Amino acid sequence: MIAVSMLFENPEDTRRASAFDMPEYFVDLNLDQILEGINGGLSEYGLQHIFYQHLSNAREVQFRQAIMRDMEKPDFLAKIKAFSSRFRSMRRSLASLEKLYNLHHRQGWFLEAVAAYCESVESLAGTLRDAELGSVGLRSLRDYLIAYASSESFLTLKSEMEGLMQSLGEIHYSIIIKNLTVRVKKFENEIDYSADIDDTFSRFRQGATKSYLLKIPSSIGLNHVEAQILDCVAKLYPEIFASLDEFCKAHASFIDETIDTFEREIQFYISYLDYIGPLRRAGLSFCHPEIAESDKNTYAQGFFDLALAKKVSMTSTRVVPNDFSLQGKERMIVITGPNQGGKTTFVRAFGQLHHLAAIGLPVPGTGVRLFLYDAIFTHFEREETIKSQRGKLHDEIIRIHNSLERATPSSIFILNEIFTSTTVKDSLFLSRKVLEKILALDAIAVCVTFLDELASMDDRIVSMVSCVDPQDPSIRTFKVERRLADGLAYARSIAEKYHLTYESLKNRFARAQGGRNPREMRGNDSMARFGEALS
Repeated sequence: MIAVSMLFENPEDTRRASAFDMPEYFVDLNLDQILEGINGGLSEYGLQHIFYQHLSNAREVQFRQAIMRDMEKPDFLAKIKAFSSRFRSMRRSLASLEKLYNLHHRQGWFLEAVAAYCESVESLAGTLRDAELGSVGLRSLRDYLIAYASSESFLTLKSEMEGLMQSLGEIHYSIIIKNLTVRVKKFENEIDYSADIDDTFSRFRQGATKSYLLKIPSSIGLNHVEAQILDCVAKLYPEIFASLDEFCKAHASFIDETIDTFEREIQFYISYLDYIGPLRRAGLSFCHPEIAESDKNTYAQGFFDLALAKKVSMTSTRVVPNDFSLQGKERMIVITGPNQGGKTTFVRAFGQLHHLAAIGLPVPGTGVRLFLYDAIFTHFEREETIKSQRGKLHDEIIRIHNSLERATPSSIFILNEIFTSTTVKDSLFLSRKVLEKILALDAIAVCVTFLDELASMDDRIVSMVSCVDPQDPSIRTFKVERRLADGLAYARSIAEKYHLTYESLKNRFARAQGGRNPREMRGNDSMARFGEALS
């Protein structure tokens, strides 16, 4: 049983070891890409389930936020990383013992692992003792570690280890090789002729020369000759090797469970800081959000899609931050605007923001206040599949119905272009019904749509529009602003859907006229102007 956890205030919390599947909304929000980047090189820790499960109250979130604030101090983070690197190396050495067939060699590696463990523990205790810690978690660990480092069990382990290391270091032996016979005996102060030989031949040295010494590749094991030599040495010094054998048996499980757990759990913070570090250095802002459990007044300033930012961080592409706010009785954001204007990116970032905040991590933005949800329900377009034996519209209705059945007033809905597979009239009717149901629940929601009517159907809805360059409407700014829907995106959408844009009409008439240049089709100018107006 561990005494301190870095993930939960109660170290016996069953969620530490519980298995959690990836939430349904992870792929829709590109959180799976973020998690893959965070845990890329740390799969051995098995921390994925911690990133899957959101916390249940603000106190739990604040517990992790306080630890993260301590970890964000550069000097402290560097020292914890150094400890983790040594500890991980020690753990891997222990895992390799099974590959060593020689008993004495295996016991020697075990002793080296104990030495590394003792050094790591004392180093960590010193780091925590000298640091100004603001978090309950790390202060609790400091108290535990200082007591452990001065405990009889640890001091005995360290003393016995140091005694054996000294005894083994004082062993000297000679190897006599004659023909195919190798003999091992105690060192009896025989003369070492190496220096005399070097001195004799040094007079013949003329500058740098090519070395013909054979490079023997290093490995963790011993060959059969080396193993037999080691066995002979053990017979020459039976008392020392007997003490080594007793030490290994007595301290077979020498790693303290709390310290071992700390090194694993602290990766939750280290891996995320490593992930967002390059983005921070590039000038993007992250903050610790304020978490509310009952008050649904929420806002975010300067937030962005973390997965997208990570992708473009190595390019010259600029990340465009956005803002949102829900105050008073406002519960839903409806976003309209032109295609490829950043609407889907906005709602993905909205979802990422809530999930990352709910697991206690810093979020993209300069200032953020969020409501702590109990569930996130997403609805993004799915390709039709023959396995379901249902049409696209039928499948959409069933998926949304199931989400509404499971939702509570504390849930969050993220809807991206729902009911696009049916007529505008039917889509408007069905979308109204869904949004009315969500509003009746008093749940928070964000919805991307081309139906401007939805943005003004209720005073609890905030209308936001993805913007274009005022000088050139074909250029997207990727800013999403709070203002009334303008209807322009709707007209363009209809024109594109029915191939009535100016470009489409020109191409259609050109084909009808046998490939003639559209400029020659003077009789069709009126139809071209009609298409241009729709554009």
